[in-house]
Amino acid sequence: MKTIIKDSLGIIIVFLFAINNPAISQDNNWTHYRGSNLDGISNVENVPIKWEGDSNIVWKTDIHGKGWSSPIVFDDQIWLTTATEEGDELYAICLDFKTGEVLMDINVFSPDSVYRKHAVNSYATPTPCIEKDFVYIHFGRYGTTCLNTADGSTVWKRTDLECEHIQGPGSSPIIYKELLILHLEGIDVQYIIALDKSNGKTVWRTERPKKIYDPLEPIGKKAYITPLIVNVDGKDQLISNGAAVCIAYEPDTGKEIWRFVKGVDSTIAMPFSEDGIVYFYTGFNVPDEGSKYAELIAVDPTGHGDVGLTNILWRIETPVLQLLTPVIKDGLIYTIDSKSRMMCIDAKTGQTLWSERVKGKYNSSPVYASGHLYFSSTRGDVIVIKEGREANIVAENKLEGEIWATPAILRNSLLIRTSKYLYKIGE
Repeated sequence: MKTIIKDSLGIIIVFLFAINNPAISQDNNWTHYRGSNLDGISNVENVPIKWEGDSNIVWKTDIHGKGWSSPIVFDDQIWLTTATEEGDELYAICLDFKTGEVLMDINVFSPDSVYRKHAVNSYATPTPCIEKDFVYIHFGRYGTTCLNTADGSTVWKRTDLECEHIQGPGSSPIIYKELLILHLEGIDVQYIIALDKSNGKTVWRTERPKKIYDPLEPIGKKAYITPLIVNVDGKDQLISNGAAVCIAYEPDTGKEIWRFVKGVDSTIAMPFSEDGIVYFYTGFNVPDEGSKYAELIAVDPTGHGDVGLTNILWRIETPVLQLLTPVIKDGLIYTIDSKSRMMCIDAKTGQTLWSERVKGKYNSSPVYASGHLYFSSTRGDVIVIKEGREANIVAENKLEGEIWATPAILRNSLLIRTSKYLYKIGE
């Protein structure tokens, strides 16, 4: 194992983390994909909306290899993952938040066998998650590990969670209380698993319903979503949207609460939630005649069993293969669909309030701060829009390289990962 460690890593301060507390502030740390609350929203007030050349670029650091995982932050440490193009070396990298200096560059896995992936994917796409003293690194079927953030040493490691992703790993882990929860849904197996975050041992494992999945062609059984925790009437639910069914589980036990059956194949965007309502994209719908489509669904999560006929508030048709997860803020859903249409949707009705055609592909999920939303494209463009019921693009920026990773936004700064660098943007 190759490890490069800086002599001084700074002082680790105490941070109280509870992923199921919706009131938690994420202006100081950014602990998961789409933030500590998994919603892409930051409470900071002074984030730049424009940058060019060296203006508002605090630092940029070259990141070797290829990876689409997002940066996560705890105290003065930034963590992300990368891999060789061939996927035979998988790395965890730690940088200094203030300077961008690489503190640790750790080869955590060297798989004996590497399987195919989609051309647009990487072998380091799942985003790590972090808390005080520990960072949890996940590469799908290639391995999951917990590292001590003080020195990069391995606390525990799992390489037995098999899954034929067929197009490479994509789902990110989440921390819930004393659990690390993973979504593994391939063409061969489909399950949700919770590990004891202190030792990596399995606490519960729940298989997707065989009655729903067995009739599907193997290629239609795969999904790449990151699950979400929501609180419903004082009890937490784990929302995990699979290829053919969205299921709410008890996060402590893995027991099913409700389900909605619809679609097949390649759900990618996370579920999202506001004001007690859960929203999610289905997989492909395949009508007898006409082209394939997906749906965006709004569901009241207070039901039990199959809620398809009882708890659906609205549903709208959307293009298939939605990669980015929308931001929902004050009753408005902001997104760019897979046909490059930027839009704002009324969360109560599903009505599209405005839409604008944009150039390029926007597969990185947007983030929000101080009345603005940041959308990043695979061409390195970053569009900034003002929140509201009318379209208002306030800035268009450019960074070197492609952007697939979702930015982190905290401490009046943006951390944006391109295919070449990690940038810190601030005033």
